[in-house]
Amino acid sequence: MLALRYLRPRRKEAFISVIAGFSFLGICLGVATLVIVMAVMNGFRAELLDKILGINGHLVLQPVDTPLTDYDAVAKRVSAVPGVRAAIPLVEGQALASGAAPGGTGVLVRGIRGADLDKVPGVSGNIQSGSLDDFDTAGGIAIGSRLAQSLGIFVGDNMTLVSPRGAVTPMGVAPRVKAYRVTAIFQIGMSEYDSTFVFMPLPEAQAYFNQGEEVGAIEVYLDDPDKVGEMRATIEEAADRPIFSSDWRQRNVTFFSALQVERNVMFIILTLIVLVAALNIISGLIMLVKDKGHDIAILRTMGATRGAILRIFFITGASIGVVGTISGFLIGALVCLNIESLREFVTWITRTEVFSPELYYLSRLPADMDVSETASIVIMAILLSFLATLYPAWRAARLDPVEALRYE
Repeated sequence: MLALRYLRPRRKEAFISVIAGFSFLGICLGVATLVIVMAVMNGFRAELLDKILGINGHLVLQPVDTPLTDYDAVAKRVSAVPGVRAAIPLVEGQALASGAAPGGTGVLVRGIRGADLDKVPGVSGNIQSGSLDDFDTAGGIAIGSRLAQSLGIFVGDNMTLVSPRGAVTPMGVAPRVKAYRVTAIFQIGMSEYDSTFVFMPLPEAQAYFNQGEEVGAIEVYLDDPDKVGEMRATIEEAADRPIFSSDWRQRNVTFFSALQVERNVMFIILTLIVLVAALNIISGLIMLVKDKGHDIAILRTMGATRGAILRIFFITGASIGVVGTISGFLIGALVCLNIESLREFVTWITRTEVFSPELYYLSRLPADMDVSETASIVIMAILLSFLATLYPAWRAARLDPVEALRYE
């Protein structure tokens, strides 16, 4: 009762109430900002990981010494390993693509069988127009939505591919030029992939890139990508031939390491906001203790123990931290649940692209609140508030009644 009474604003304690209000706002905004930023960075990482692994294998097997002509047998043996979802042989090469619109752009052509393309969730589950039915026999290709848009191509139109690895003539290697009908357009949601990837039937890609009866690699998809390290040796053994393997962590180590470093630095920087608000609690409580010296002396004279005085002022300061933390958590959760709507609203108000897919790879702003991380933010803010309250409360408990009355 006394702690809550001291929190109520009074005319002569208006300045102390202002400090308490700023402390509350600081903790509230600090916790909300931490929750929102950590959720966005978690969502950004999860979305990128999902997009990258949705179109690229978790483990890539490449031949050593001898060409990979026995890919069917190798893929069958690898697919039999428990925990392997699919083993997909493919041919990969670069080409220059052109369409109805003027100009051209570089693309990454992947030769893959239709049955295997259905096992690539990033493509088969995101067909925007057209179909992958009869992919092997239709003689067409599947391209990304941004690539189709930049070249002015729709389903049924032709796209011309130019490869420097063409036929060998007495005059040298002649570029290979061939037009393919677009049978499907997919939209992965990652601008880099939607503007680059072209999928072609495996036999056609082998002929186009002069690969003969071999493939360039076998991409292995696992049920759990995080187990790639412990399954790697088993898969290499199952391949039963000289191969070189690389997993998704090695291929993207720089990218995801940079994200992790940025995430940790942002957490430290934003924690300082909560720390500054906690320091405001200290200053406000010290002023309150000085102002309430007479009240403390009377309470001690009436029989209140030092522990009781300490609890009164501890509850006073802790109330600010706890209520501010809970309010910040609720605000942060509300923003995270509606972050895409807020992004669209800000885009509409400012007439600018707030989250450009060309810069951030993704077409929407993700937010993924991790339960353990959010709980650690809330606990950290409450602990800082409690620690900030201890010293002023201890000073109030140590105050001598005679000195307090003399001071008054």
